[in-house]
Amino acid sequence: MDGAAGASDVAADQAAVEATLRIPVQVPAPAAEADGGRHRVPAAAHSAPVALTGHHDGRRRPRHARHHPAGQHEAPSRGLPSPRPPGPPEHRRPGPAPTSLLASPTMPLRPAPPRRPARELVDPAGPGGTPSPRHPGTDRRTLRDALESLTRPIAVVRARRPQPQLVALLPAHNEQESLPAAIAGLRGQTSPPDRIVVVSDNSTDATASVGRDLGVEVVETVGNTDKKAGALNQVLGRLLPTLSDDDVVLVQDADSLLDPHFLEAALFYLRRGYGGVGGVFRGGEGGGFVGHLQRNEYARYARDVNRLNGKCLVITGTAALFRVRVLRQVVEARLSGRLPAGDGRGGVYDTTVLTEDNELTFALLHLGHRIISPVQCTLVTEVMQTWGDLWRQRLRWKRGAVENCIQYGLTRVTWRYWGRQLFTMLGCLVSIVYLGTVAWSLAGGGLRVHPFWLAVSIVFVVERVVTVRYRGWRQMLLAATMYELLLDYFLQACHVKAYWDSLTRKTKSWN
Repeated sequence: MDGAAGASDVAADQAAVEATLRIPVQVPAPAAEADGGRHRVPAAAHSAPVALTGHHDGRRRPRHARHHPAGQHEAPSRGLPSPRPPGPPEHRRPGPAPTSLLASPTMPLRPAPPRRPARELVDPAGPGGTPSPRHPGTDRRTLRDALESLTRPIAVVRARRPQPQLVALLPAHNEQESLPAAIAGLRGQTSPPDRIVVVSDNSTDATASVGRDLGVEVVETVGNTDKKAGALNQVLGRLLPTLSDDDVVLVQDADSLLDPHFLEAALFYLRRGYGGVGGVFRGGEGGGFVGHLQRNEYARYARDVNRLNGKCLVITGTAALFRVRVLRQVVEARLSGRLPAGDGRGGVYDTTVLTEDNELTFALLHLGHRIISPVQCTLVTEVMQTWGDLWRQRLRWKRGAVENCIQYGLTRVTWRYWGRQLFTMLGCLVSIVYLGTVAWSLAGGGLRVHPFWLAVSIVFVVERVVTVRYRGWRQMLLAATMYELLLDYFLQACHVKAYWDSLTRKTKSWN
């Protein structure tokens, strides 16, 4: 899309979108004062002129005379001609009747030179002080005052567009314990949402009542059998028609806690034209040894995203922001056949897949949108508490990713994802060969050191240590023992199982 392709060019206009502009408007000055005084105001023919300001001594002021406040005068500026003493009144040459420069509608206007003192206007009424009939309403002011009033900057306030509305959706299934912290995290944002909506999906605990007690909107799903994707589709189907294209929707898991600047940073990237903005998550507390392994795993993921300046493969389902315009495009593309139809009902999320966030990422990329997970968008998410929970979670993630690739086929978008699947298969094969070699050596009467496998082991240890350095030197020393091989082999076994289930088309299940 043209708008997405040119999004990187709008960074220079970022401040102008949010701030009210003040533009100084300069009104040109009359030509009589812009040309060095060649068209000065002539003296009156019928009487000696009287200065409107300052002291009057009965003599005509010289051409170079300046007006100063409080009747004070100073010597002429350097470079101007010296004043010529005025002669007796009877030797003065009478001039034409005075005219006002500001009263002439046809006189050309030129910009006033900066800081040039203006010459004094003379009173056409004469010493008596009675205004001349030819100049009714002549007031007592200098040309400098007139010019300053014309050239004074005028504050021009541009009309600001209505601010987009930010709506936060929290899908929750039996989340009465974690819901208060999630809502408090949203309210503590530097750019808090305008609305918080808890989507209670088939909850059997007090999730809905906790949300109401905390003063947020609560929607309870009706007849939903499609888990998180189905619950979100029910709410979005009613919510999107009430929002404008520029409004923003946040989808956040109820067991996740956003850091205070998450929404502010995410909105910044949405204004730069990204179709979706995700988060970089850390593992929460608990879970014992398996929880510790997950926290190290998430730390490595955050390091990779940071190193790639936010470039990511998937908009994580833990927390993500989208423009309403983008979500409507997804719905239209599903109904028109440009994207997989899913269940055929035109929902934002595909309810037929195991990983709805991964599939939505594919949809955005195929529609030409860009995605990002900025390092400023950080959050804490729950870790699996047992090995069994972790097995079911990762089996669903891996099988869902594989089947999303099959669903979209080999395209300009998915070829990278297919490459990662092949790389994962190669890693599983290398691990099998590595363990087989060790077992064979032990069975043969002793463990022999092979140069190739020694090099592989050294590379693995260095990678383990470096990628957890931000967690401190103790974690680095612990990682050097290679104890995390246990998690790696566990996950590789999970990957092999996911590939097998996809190949044999085993019945899908969320858990």
